[in-house]
Amino acid sequence: MNNKRIHPAILIVIGLLFLWGIWGVIQRFTQGHALANYGSYVPWGLWVSGYIYFVGLSAGAFYLSSMVYLFKIEKLRPIARPALFISVITLVIALICIWFDLGQMWRFWEIFVRPNFTSLMTWMVWLYTLYAILLFTELWLEMRTDLSVMAQRSGPLARLYRLLSLGWSVPTDPDAIERARADSNRWLRILSGIGIPLAVAFHGGVGALFAGLMARPYWHTALYPIFFLTWALVSGGALLLAVVAFTDIGDRDGADGVLALLAKTTMGLLLFDLLLEWAEISIPSWYRVGEGYDILKVVLFGDYWYVFWIFHLLLGAAIPIWLLLTRPTSRLATGIAGFLVAATFMAVRLNLVIPGQITPQLEGIQDAYVDSRLLFSYVPSMFEWSVIAFAVALGATLYLIGRRILPLTGLPHAKETH
Repeated sequence: MNNKRIHPAILIVIGLLFLWGIWGVIQRFTQGHALANYGSYVPWGLWVSGYIYFVGLSAGAFYLSSMVYLFKIEKLRPIARPALFISVITLVIALICIWFDLGQMWRFWEIFVRPNFTSLMTWMVWLYTLYAILLFTELWLEMRTDLSVMAQRSGPLARLYRLLSLGWSVPTDPDAIERARADSNRWLRILSGIGIPLAVAFHGGVGALFAGLMARPYWHTALYPIFFLTWALVSGGALLLAVVAFTDIGDRDGADGVLALLAKTTMGLLLFDLLLEWAEISIPSWYRVGEGYDILKVVLFGDYWYVFWIFHLLLGAAIPIWLLLTRPTSRLATGIAGFLVAATFMAVRLNLVIPGQITPQLEGIQDAYVDSRLLFSYVPSMFEWSVIAFAVALGATLYLIGRRILPLTGLPHAKETH
């Protein structure tokens, strides 16, 4: 376990985000959607973008952890357990974002008791549920041996570890511990073999949901399911790169190899994503026709051009690639590169969700009715950002608590304890 103190500046930032976020949550419960800037013409806004963003982080981290169990990539072994934990945390943040976006928040359970399986959205929710169950199961299997060992030690948290181990116990002799870990690894390999297709199905399904909306030419492309999978791997890999570079995970033996492999993987995936984006942008730009091209011009050269050119291409691609190429052995440089890619990927999600809704589907409809909620323009309100701040602060708090009390970096191997 990690016993390092958390830097006070991090706690201050999280505390400020919580204070701001709590106020937004109170406003959401008391005033509903009244303070949000989306409306009838642009119904999907910041919270939907945040949901897609954090789900991508979760899926990407899960893919990388599964590589360890399924293909026995031992170089990545130190990040397998933290990656599963990060997958759980980011999934929680994503579900909070989309829960606050629902018109009737307290009716979410109806999709389980009255599902419509002809709806792709129903399948997504059910697949998410299976994914969440699988995530928690894998995380428990990964930690159960260490939790059992810690439960048998004296200390103020022993009772908590007995509770978390769910009554599962292993003798404390080294051979029994090694056998228990081997048994867990066998189950983890089986579940990873199930989990990768499941994660591909639900996250690719989100892309298919967008691509299936034929009335929205900007979204209606066969590349979107591939985009969503690539974006998940890029953002999830970048987040893990930052975590390894800046936390105690990187202090373990072989950490330099983990860091180097993650850096190369992240850069390769980022370059592949840029290639896909070039293919998606260059074709309509060459012919300069169609509604999709008109929306693309808004993304590239409209009022919010800087979201694409500065936040995505400069901060999220050019600078990280430069850092990874020029300083591949620097923990600080690779950590900054990973953080920039992971953080600025929110710009990609915003440029996915918002532009596809700003074009009237019927000519002249924008002038037929006049109301503050009937606009083909959208900029997130501070209220909407405050709810995102709450979700991020809650996720960061859960991560720091887990980092403090859970064996996220593992206990020493059994034969090293004697």
